[in-house]
Amino acid sequence: MEQLPENISMLLSFVNMKLRDEYSSLDELCDSMDINREELVAKLAEGGFEYNEGQNKFW
Repeated sequence: MEQLPENISMLLSFVNMKLRDEYSSLDELCDSMDINREELVAKLAEGGFEYNEGQNKFW
């Protein structure tokens, strides 16, 4: 698994960049990077962010 940023703002930026530039869905990103989707969504939710599938980004 790739090391993810601990800082919530950096994590948000990193994940959204990957979704924008490399992956067409959150599932694809998580599968490719060996990331637990539920843990990632929960961590970003702690910062007040949620995934928008239609826009393929967290906000």
